[in-house]
Amino acid sequence: MKIGFDNEKYLELQSRHIRERINQFGDKLYLEFGGKLFDDYHASRVLPGFAPDSKLKMLMQLSDYAEIVIVINAADIEKNKVRGDLGITYDVDVLRLRDEFQQKGLLVGSVVITHYAGQSSADQFKAKLEKKGIRVYLHYTIEGYPANVPLIVSENGYGKNDYIETSKPLVVITAPGPGSGKMATCLSQLYHDNLRGIKAGYAKFETFPIWNIPLKHPINLAYEAATADLNDVNMIDPFHLEAYGETAVNYNRDIEIFPVLNAIFEGIYGSNPYKSPTDMGVNMAGNCIIDDEACCKASNMEIIRRYYTALNRVIRDEASENEAYKIELLMKQAKITTDDRSVTLAAKKRAQESGVPAAAIELADGHIITSKTSDFLGASAALLLNALKYLAGVDHDTRLIKPEAIEPIQDLKVRYLGGKNPRLHTDEVLIALSLAACTDESAKRALEQLPRLRGCQVHTSVMLSETDTKTFKKLGVDLTCEPVLTSKKRY
Repeated sequence: MKIGFDNEKYLELQSRHIRERINQFGDKLYLEFGGKLFDDYHASRVLPGFAPDSKLKMLMQLSDYAEIVIVINAADIEKNKVRGDLGITYDVDVLRLRDEFQQKGLLVGSVVITHYAGQSSADQFKAKLEKKGIRVYLHYTIEGYPANVPLIVSENGYGKNDYIETSKPLVVITAPGPGSGKMATCLSQLYHDNLRGIKAGYAKFETFPIWNIPLKHPINLAYEAATADLNDVNMIDPFHLEAYGETAVNYNRDIEIFPVLNAIFEGIYGSNPYKSPTDMGVNMAGNCIIDDEACCKASNMEIIRRYYTALNRVIRDEASENEAYKIELLMKQAKITTDDRSVTLAAKKRAQESGVPAAAIELADGHIITSKTSDFLGASAALLLNALKYLAGVDHDTRLIKPEAIEPIQDLKVRYLGGKNPRLHTDEVLIALSLAACTDESAKRALEQLPRLRGCQVHTSVMLSETDTKTFKKLGVDLTCEPVLTSKKRY
């Protein structure tokens, strides 16, 4: 894949711009950090060259100035809300985030529990954190929020919230996921700092949508596809257009809330330093695109991947059909179809020709390899072996794992573990390959190629098991599946 984004320029430009914003306000800047601080694979897919940990590296350049506050919604604790990408609850993720940040040398000052209304699970979580020596603050629900500005900007609104003690000029407010109350936490701090005579400001850091590229640019359409379940819609910022005569892209939630934010700023300071939602942002990503065509192509592929993900979620009763319909409309706007993804066509063609489930992978050099289900291996397991043989320069007809090594594993699965499918899954075939590598040089060379699969594209003609899906994810492969179940069971 061609590089389309200058990551080094981004790190330098972004950190400099945030320093300038701190200086604009004086004593302190509360920076609402949207999206993922690390492991931002969506950004790295649509902006080829963007490192998944770019935002974390940028913050590390500001580590002398910055501390982090992690925010979690009490309602999310109560209902054990789970991060879909990691499969862990939000409260567990708070601890994970804290550990990750501190291992990188970043100060995590405290945790804030928002929307607190006496939930027992929130009290238990607070006690758990305090036992670990973590400072915890409570922010309460405010009746009529966000419209009841007189109450919000009063001692019975933000005034009831605990004041978060901070020690650095840059306070990064982050959370396990959306709806955690990051913006309200920032504004509450502005209210309290103003009472204390501290000159503080607020800014927002969201990578997407990118404000200074066209509304219907594939990068921005890919963001809409990624948030189809949230019903986010990219829009031209009318406040920015009116104030500056300049077209800028933002999204519906920030535009809808801006009049309320404006009133809150006026209630705290007497005036609003920002004339538009776009003004509040500090994102410099649009200034670091160096190959627009490469980014357009990558973004179109991301939209297709998101479409398949939505279709699979619908089949598993995890999403409504509206999510898939919305992405289908985005594909029409981008003038693309699923057939524009080469690996998709290859997998479907192999399945039609063989009459059994099939898979295809597109390697970094553009070469496409296919596979089909056999008596010994599932299509995905066979695909991994075929790809690794190609990368290692091993002849396709060479058997890296002997049948006599596979048969005992099949016997274990069926006879002793009660399985019905004797074929090896991807994780099982990799274990078998690693054992073969102890005595076979070809198997050893093939196994050593695993890192070269990262970033490759895979498509399968049927939906995969959770085991196979997780294996591809661990390998860093971008996987899509036709919305076809191999079993009628959905549990």
